[in-house]
Amino acid sequence: MRKRIFSGVQPTGNIHIGNYLGALKQFVELQEDNECLYCIVDLHSITVPQASQELKKHILDVAALYLAVGLDPKKSLIFVQSDVPAHSELAWILMCNSYTGELSRMTQFKQKNRGQASAPAGLFTYPVLMAADILLYDSQVVPVGNDQKQHIELTRDIALRVNNTYGETFVVPEGRYLKAGARIMALDDPTSKMSKSAENIHSRISLLDDPAKIKKSIMRATTDSEGSVRYDLAEKPGLSNLLNIYSAFSGQSVDSLVEQYAGGGYGVLKKDLVDVIVSNLEPIQQHFNDIRHSSELISALSEGAAKAKEIAQKTMVRVHDRFGLGIRRAGK
Repeated sequence: MRKRIFSGVQPTGNIHIGNYLGALKQFVELQEDNECLYCIVDLHSITVPQASQELKKHILDVAALYLAVGLDPKKSLIFVQSDVPAHSELAWILMCNSYTGELSRMTQFKQKNRGQASAPAGLFTYPVLMAADILLYDSQVVPVGNDQKQHIELTRDIALRVNNTYGETFVVPEGRYLKAGARIMALDDPTSKMSKSAENIHSRISLLDDPAKIKKSIMRATTDSEGSVRYDLAEKPGLSNLLNIYSAFSGQSVDSLVEQYAGGGYGVLKKDLVDVIVSNLEPIQQHFNDIRHSSELISALSEGAAKAKEIAQKTMVRVHDRFGLGIRRAGK
């Protein structure tokens, strides 16, 4: 049975292979048998300062990459969060039904705030905006990384709280999380998740990196001094991370890769991994270049936003009715 899927990506810099392997490939697979809404969550990005012209550029970059990796506007709604004002309206209503105690327990806020005495209010409350993103579309399934489990649980708690207080209002969503071992780690520090905000550009490979940059990043990737190719996340996290990346791009199992490179050392494996990554990213980059400045891209976003507004409007009529807001009433 087709389910309604919602997920989003922030337009803060170039999407890296961790985002692609962990999320975007999954998005493409899901659109074949489900009703999918994929959002560029620009309102989330401004919880930290952004240069306005850069942000506009990044929004279109991410939208073009959505299409370049295989998302089809005929199968999925692709749109920009701020083009649907109901996201912000519902976020405020949900904030009035959320508590500072539960928000202060969000581990991502603690990490991003880094123990500062004060932080932007938006950084503190953005999990509620995320809940609004999801609940606005009666989403049934939300594909996210394992680091977002806490936010999905908060979304479920808020939905159940509102339903219990005001009557049936929201669909209570389920999270769809990455399988164990599928998380892509930083190339320079395999104990940390690959991040587009890391200072070291060689900690990650972005989808638009050229072959020379990819080669340099992979050849510099942290491994260990043992020299034997085997998969061991605890003892050999760097090599295991490279094997996970190789497996995800090539479709070969990690076990078969270990057998293939047994006794060959890390250099040969790294060289072959460069070739595998480059060959996989080349068609994505070509498609990106073809559509980035095209009318096709703008049309896809405009049509996606229009359809998203229609769905959101139905939800907001229901929300207004349950909360007694305005003069509108459901069914009138």
